[in-house]
Amino acid sequence: MTLLAAATLWTGRVRAGQEQQSPLVKMPDGSEFLPEYARQPSMFRPATEAPNNILIDAPVNGTIYPPDVIAPQFKWRDNNPAATVWRVEINFGGKGKPIRVSSDGEKLKIPEVDASLSGYVPPTLSPEEQQMHAWRPDVKMWEEIKKRSTGVKAMVTISGYAAEKSAQPVSSAQATFETSRDAVGAPIFYRNVPLIPPQEGTTQRGVIKPLPDSVLPKIRWELRYINETHNHLMMTNLPTCGNCHSFSRDGKVMGIDVDGPANDKGLYALTPLNKVTTISNDYLVRWSAFSEEGGQKRFGFMSQVSPDGKYVVNSIDVPRAKGMRVVDRLYNGFYPYYGFGQVFYPTRGVLAWYSKESGKLQTLPGADDPNFVQTSAFWSPDGKWLIFSRATASNPYPAGYKRSLYANDPNETQVQYDLYRIPFNNGKGGVAEPVRGASDNGMSNNFPKVSPDGKWIVFVRCKNGLLMRPDSRLYIVPFEGGEARALESNLPVMNSWHSWSPNGKWLVFSSKSPSFYTRMYLTHIDEQGHASPPVEVENATASNRAVNIPEFLNIGANDLDHIETPAIDYYREFDTAQQLQDEAKYAEAIPAWKVAAAKDPTDARPFNNLGVALAAMGQFDDAIDAYKRSLTINPESSQTHNNFGSALAEAGRLDEAMENIRTAIELNPDNGAAHVNLGHMLEVRGGAREEAKAELRKGIELAPKLSDGHNVYGVILAREGQMDEAIAELQTAVDLAPRSAECQFNLGRAMAASNRFADAVPHFEAAASLTGGKEPAILQMLAGIYSDTGQYAKAVDVAQRALDIAEQRNDRELAQQLRANLSRYRSQMQTGQQ
Repeated sequence: MTLLAAATLWTGRVRAGQEQQSPLVKMPDGSEFLPEYARQPSMFRPATEAPNNILIDAPVNGTIYPPDVIAPQFKWRDNNPAATVWRVEINFGGKGKPIRVSSDGEKLKIPEVDASLSGYVPPTLSPEEQQMHAWRPDVKMWEEIKKRSTGVKAMVTISGYAAEKSAQPVSSAQATFETSRDAVGAPIFYRNVPLIPPQEGTTQRGVIKPLPDSVLPKIRWELRYINETHNHLMMTNLPTCGNCHSFSRDGKVMGIDVDGPANDKGLYALTPLNKVTTISNDYLVRWSAFSEEGGQKRFGFMSQVSPDGKYVVNSIDVPRAKGMRVVDRLYNGFYPYYGFGQVFYPTRGVLAWYSKESGKLQTLPGADDPNFVQTSAFWSPDGKWLIFSRATASNPYPAGYKRSLYANDPNETQVQYDLYRIPFNNGKGGVAEPVRGASDNGMSNNFPKVSPDGKWIVFVRCKNGLLMRPDSRLYIVPFEGGEARALESNLPVMNSWHSWSPNGKWLVFSSKSPSFYTRMYLTHIDEQGHASPPVEVENATASNRAVNIPEFLNIGANDLDHIETPAIDYYREFDTAQQLQDEAKYAEAIPAWKVAAAKDPTDARPFNNLGVALAAMGQFDDAIDAYKRSLTINPESSQTHNNFGSALAEAGRLDEAMENIRTAIELNPDNGAAHVNLGHMLEVRGGAREEAKAELRKGIELAPKLSDGHNVYGVILAREGQMDEAIAELQTAVDLAPRSAECQFNLGRAMAASNRFADAVPHFEAAASLTGGKEPAILQMLAGIYSDTGQYAKAVDVAQRALDIAEQRNDRELAQQLRANLSRYRSQMQTGQQ
């Protein structure tokens, strides 16, 4: 009995091809739907605002530039086709001589892509960007422009001319800008990430996994000083999706999730920041070490370092909630569109704080109520307060849940968070109070960042969930609560991942405008909390990559050179083993998994994946032992229970197999492979065919790309005499797995039973070839189909080979059948009659 087993990771490789991707969503009824985020207006003004004239797109009127920023592009569209050259004039409030330059109006181009990536959606310019012209002042001129526009509203006039020597313009427009006296004064630490559409059929619950494992080493953590044109690489080539970094206020301590290949938030690094920073085992915090006996492995969410670097606050599972799994407190969805490929947010959890001095993790009184989800806490700059998101606790996948198909699908589990403020009080907590203006407003309020002077909170407001939602907009509210206002810097699609500069004058944030390849922007915040138009941090990444988690780091120009990561060696071993397994090199993968398991015997996944490799090699007893070890560490893994059941079935232990496969489905109702396996086992045991068929249909619905479901279901239909339907299912199985001897054989049998002998021949031939001509039962069927199609010489030859093998194996019954068949085929060959 061959059942389905799976590794505990989404490990598929990205598609090699590159193609444009439509934002249209295929709905269950076959219709197509365009999500709201794909219908948002452009960040650029429509051409109808300036018919036959110029629109200046950068600088936007009222732009404020930092004094330490590199020269930006001045960009415009000219709606007068007569214009072929342009003149740029900058006046400085009537003081001094204007700056005048001529420009050919170079057209915007798509910046370079990262050619090392595959499977990405090719970046494009927006329709407005395709029409834009650009000019950039040189370094010397920009320094003059900044100096003369500091504290002065400069006016840029861009005029179009029909020819270089024309005296009168055919088009013209103006915009004001100025240079702030407030420097940004600090670099930005951020993740530079590939943006790859999730694999089709990715549905695993309770997993934060925005990228396939093969792409994780392509993530780059970079440092950008805005007075430079290039980025500084801090670390890369990690087999892990390290994220949610934060820093102490003085820039001397860094905290970062070190997730491992499954992004389980089990590891956290709290390390001193030096010129060469090292993430070693000495600085690792293992949240799982604080898991309770009999409980699920502890999961930390949105961890944040305190301003003094002594503490870390995060959101964990509810203490003493035995059996509480990540899937019971985290909602996530995978979507095929690359712009918003995954959503995740907690529906249960409490705040906890970790002390570097004591090495203990404790819940925070006042934010530890199991009736609420308390998450995503951020510190006030003095470390005395925490601002966090709170909502009524709920099941992330309630009864009747329907899988969501796109970001902000109404089928997403609905959670609207309110912002609350609570004193830290040296870990004693206190009474949590809602932040007026950021609570009880029918929206979801989250990701609160307090200004360095403690005056303001800038937070994300969206319809549902938190952080990177299509409708995320940045709002500002006084720290004590009051009227919340949308920042004037918001762009049409997703505004999030914001951070205050150490001096409190600037905010950096990410947005998916004008492209779904996320970009990074700066905005100036004045004393009244008003934001200036956004200024893009140019050249932050390749055009087929995205910028996220930008965080100001309070260090000097040469204080951080790079980050070394010896503690992540384990994950390299893991990745090596996974690579071998992906390539079906199971004999080599087995010792590699053993090395990985030895490096971290508390991680269940290497043992599970070792079991998969052992089972693939037919070593089922050893596979059973590996699965047992994995389940000892993590008894709530749906995939491991399914894999365990598969191995038990192969070993003939059907009752235990059935029990484990049913447990797999209880743990994850969306485990399509487990439904297929259960249906298969029910059919093998007999007496429950309708239940078996129902399970197989469910498995096929959840995992339509798994050949086994179609194969087993087709066999059952054939046994019931529904041959047309059976052949259709079995043909699908062969299309999905053309190198499966079992699928080829079953399709051949169904065709032969339908008297489609000629059609059956190539499938029996394929089955024989795939088994090396060493399976006498397959050869027996092939000989029979040759006889049925009048190929008697072939029938004799194949039957003789089958007989030889049967006799070698001492299979007397099969040998007797083959001798009778062989006699008949020889007679047919002599007479030329069937």
